[in-house]
Amino acid sequence: MQNEPVISLPRNGAPDYLGSVQELYFLKEYPDWMVCKTTPGGSVFDVGTIFSIPGSDLCRTAVRHKIYSLLGSTREWREIAGHIRGRYGRDGEYLDFLTRGILDEFAEGGAPTHHLGMIDRESGKIYRDGFPPSPSPYVLVKKYKVIKPARVTHFSNHLWDYSAYFGADGYVIPLENIVRFGITPGSSIYRKYLRMGEKEKEAFLDDLGLKESLAPWTMFSKPLVDFTTKYEPEDRNISLQEALYISGCSGERFKDIIRMSILGSILVHRFFEQLGLLLWDLKWEIAKDGERLVFVDTIDTDSVRVTGRIEYRGRYYFVNFNKQSMRDYYKIMHPQWFEAVQSAKSEAARTGESFLDRLKAGQKRGYYPETPEVDGDFISIQEEKFDALILYLYGRASGPETTARLTAAGRKEIYYYESNNVLDQFAEINGSGG
Repeated sequence: MQNEPVISLPRNGAPDYLGSVQELYFLKEYPDWMVCKTTPGGSVFDVGTIFSIPGSDLCRTAVRHKIYSLLGSTREWREIAGHIRGRYGRDGEYLDFLTRGILDEFAEGGAPTHHLGMIDRESGKIYRDGFPPSPSPYVLVKKYKVIKPARVTHFSNHLWDYSAYFGADGYVIPLENIVRFGITPGSSIYRKYLRMGEKEKEAFLDDLGLKESLAPWTMFSKPLVDFTTKYEPEDRNISLQEALYISGCSGERFKDIIRMSILGSILVHRFFEQLGLLLWDLKWEIAKDGERLVFVDTIDTDSVRVTGRIEYRGRYYFVNFNKQSMRDYYKIMHPQWFEAVQSAKSEAARTGESFLDRLKAGQKRGYYPETPEVDGDFISIQEEKFDALILYLYGRASGPETTARLTAAGRKEIYYYESNNVLDQFAEINGSGG
């Protein structure tokens, strides 16, 4: 970004907002901007930061910067337009939906995003394209308002009031926009599907726009979108009708949210595909800025579900190259703690209290087990995955070299479970047969 001011990085000051995976710093001299710092900490199951992976902060920031750079690239969007017409040309209705309106706008001027660039660790200069000489975990973004829904209680019913969004502007739309290319055993919609009766399943598939039944480790003929809430204490799956309501947008603008989410996801899918990785789903957040919809928030290995299909001792496994690896670790290696988390969530939903308060109170009484520490050997494997990605992003390794490194790290993860005598449990979640 030429002629932009140098940003003084926050070295020791407290952040203006401390999240589970990133810190936000507001700039007094530039009130419309803020600095986002990715942390090496990680959060799963909505319990806050409970583990740390060295190097993950730099890698996740690099992934974020790369993807946002691609989102702003007119050349990338022209290639994607051709890819979409080739991939979905036989489905005229779906092709018409994807290519109407905003795709041409993206091909002419790039997609609107809040991303202004990565900040050089030493100089504080802002780099919109490419990486600075001294990459950092800091990016500069345009700031948008966060409006929290109000809590409403009526007898035993715990409701949320989203009326503050109606007529507002310059805010982050309170939806997690989930785009799915396929189904994994950990997908929330698959778990929900398994609990349904046959008639419920038919209605559910119809709502998703699917004709085929859901089965783990299968890809859809075309990506689909579903929604959860963003600013409630726990993510809540919602219907298209409710998503339209709480978005605060018109019906046509809501369809643009869906279209934009799919287009951005196709871009990310192509990025990971070059490394031999499969993108199953990811989450987007979008802001309303006047007449524009804008991609916002982080997009990195915490917000995508990416796997490699890796052969080990004559069998294939799906190894996660995202936060799902940590989720699986806790489920397999610490099942009692995982069950305690699910129990606390159920109780909190029934009583209306905070899930975290419920969990911590139970741990204090000894009713729930303490949060376990992650085995250092398993952390080292995750570190290898991040190291391989960051070498590729910084241009220090080719695509084939990176694919080989990621495959080697994946085999180490499978061996970890085998050496701990729980490979069957891992295979039950991530096995794909011969």
